[in-house]
Amino acid sequence: MVSELVNLGRGTITNLICAGGRQALDWSSDYRVFSKARWEPGGLFGVIRREILGMLEKGSPLVAVMDDTRVKKTGRRIPGVSYFRDPLSPAFHCNLILGQRFLQISALLPSQNELGPARAIPIQYLHSPSVKKPGSKAGAEEWGEYRSRCRVQNLSVDGVQALKNLRAELDQKDGCRDRKLLISVDGSYCNQTVLRSLPERTILIGRIRKDAQLHHFPEESDRSGPGAKIKYGAQAPRPEQIRQDAQIPWQEVKAFACGRWFRFRVKTISPLLWRKAGPELKLRLLVIAPLGYRLRKGSRLLYRQPAYLICTEPGLPLEQLLQYYLWRWDIEINHRDEKQIFGVGQAQVWSENSVARAPAFAVASYAMLLLAGEKACRESGSRLALPPPKWRQNREQPRNSTQDFLRQLRYELWGKTLGRQKMNYQGFALPTRPDTKPKKFKISLASSVLYQIS
Repeated sequence: MVSELVNLGRGTITNLICAGGRQALDWSSDYRVFSKARWEPGGLFGVIRREILGMLEKGSPLVAVMDDTRVKKTGRRIPGVSYFRDPLSPAFHCNLILGQRFLQISALLPSQNELGPARAIPIQYLHSPSVKKPGSKAGAEEWGEYRSRCRVQNLSVDGVQALKNLRAELDQKDGCRDRKLLISVDGSYCNQTVLRSLPERTILIGRIRKDAQLHHFPEESDRSGPGAKIKYGAQAPRPEQIRQDAQIPWQEVKAFACGRWFRFRVKTISPLLWRKAGPELKLRLLVIAPLGYRLRKGSRLLYRQPAYLICTEPGLPLEQLLQYYLWRWDIEINHRDEKQIFGVGQAQVWSENSVARAPAFAVASYAMLLLAGEKACRESGSRLALPPPKWRQNREQPRNSTQDFLRQLRYELWGKTLGRQKMNYQGFALPTRPDTKPKKFKISLASSVLYQIS
């Protein structure tokens, strides 16, 4: 796992072996760790989850984020590889990519202020392959079996199973039966499969369509008396109609996003019912007005799309509901760092166990790095020992990035080997005369190595 963090090349197993100095030894055992060894990624993430729970305040919920991601591959015969829609394709043309699909759950570790900034740390990373589609010459029986398997093997079913496993681990292994689990998702998980199968003591916050058909809670007179009981009351205005209704006042809610505080204009109605969620699940609708911004003075206004959220806990305060959903964006940062910095999915493995374990192993290493960095900064009460480059010293940085944690780790590991345990950085601040002639460059080996990034 240390080799996973200090590796400077692609995230292949051979590069990890070389990063650990084992290139002259037998490497077959390193491959058998992923293909034949008896271990599960859940054991690694369990350690991370318990450490996060120990850092949370007593009585506060465990706020988590769930989302799926695609990892590009080139081999069509690798288990779990199929074609998916490229989320980075332009809006006017849909592209396809060949890759694997993974489901990730990240726990949110808030700062000292409970409703301020937070960092997402992965606690689950599961392989979620899609059902292989039959060929053009397949018969009716094969197509019927394919449709049956699609109903029991899809992202929504895998997401529900992941939430149930997480809730069971919190209750049985972590002793947190009294701690609620609050999960934030995007619109793809706000469907009947997920909402009607939520585990106990679990709250879901997610996006909903602007034309969703909602209902008011039925009156007591409608639920009593002879005959069939009415499960849904009168039809409520659609979310877009609520946003345009001038009789429903806007409220201002303060929340943290993009490194600073904003005041959002919101509208809310509760309790409501949705036929996809069932008659027993009370919902709260939150309409968020678009928070427009300009890249420069005089430029056009960007981000003019409103957002519509539902929450399965109508009594949750507006400040918490909005802030918990805004934290969801941090899982996108997890996906970016996992692929671009740690090379998740670059390991050239073909075994059915390896294609699921190797990426999860890399994500667990990344999660432990984030957790160790957060604990070190909180205990010391200051930033990392390795100062930022000179051109960044005058810029205010809201938090340490993944690259900052990697530099600090390499400073601690390589600094001892270079004999620089107590390096003096005071000379960096002295003004020097710039010299652009290459023959007069004097490269400092220690400085260049300790600041090197992958």
